[in-house]
Amino acid sequence: MDTNDLPGQAKTTRASAPAAAAAAPSMIRLDATALKVLAHPLRSRLLGALRAAGPATATTLAEKLGTNTGATSYHLRKLASVGLVEETGEGHGRERWWRASTEMHGFTQRDVAYDPDARAAADWLRRYYLRSFVDRFGRWLDVHESWPLEWQEVADASDYLLRLSPARLAQLEAESAALFERYRNPDPDDPEARQVEVHLHAFPIEPSL
Repeated sequence: MDTNDLPGQAKTTRASAPAAAAAAPSMIRLDATALKVLAHPLRSRLLGALRAAGPATATTLAEKLGTNTGATSYHLRKLASVGLVEETGEGHGRERWWRASTEMHGFTQRDVAYDPDARAAADWLRRYYLRSFVDRFGRWLDVHESWPLEWQEVADASDYLLRLSPARLAQLEAESAALFERYRNPDPDDPEARQVEVHLHAFPIEPSL
């Protein structure tokens, strides 16, 4: 699973670079320890806020997320202990500035297969992300009629039923990721370009589902 872990919007892209020269996003592969650290509501929100809005202090993040600075500082340090966030070198004490270490993170079931606690953490994160995805799409549905009709026509949901082996599904996911990378950086001369969130969920189903 690869994710930006964002609370409300896609991460900022570098619109000044042409699409052909778009760099791959920086990414960290989470091990069992990192997964167990990240599987926490406030820590996940902190990482998402830093990726969405850029560097911030513990005080600023506390105000944004409706918590207190002491808790924010503590959980930022926990995230830093596994390489998910880092200090920028500016400020001091609780006014130190923090940033996300990478644009994305990822993990697979093989990373947690032999650690029951890590498996539980991975399950919590997947379900947390699913709820976040559904919430954000719901917020779009709440306001979509206020957007131009051109956006209403194309910003929608689709699903497909395919018959695939694990190897073919892995190929599909790799090709989809390569396609998404082609569109990562918008044309800087296109005034209609907006941040767009795209979800990909692929899983086998039982005949009764």
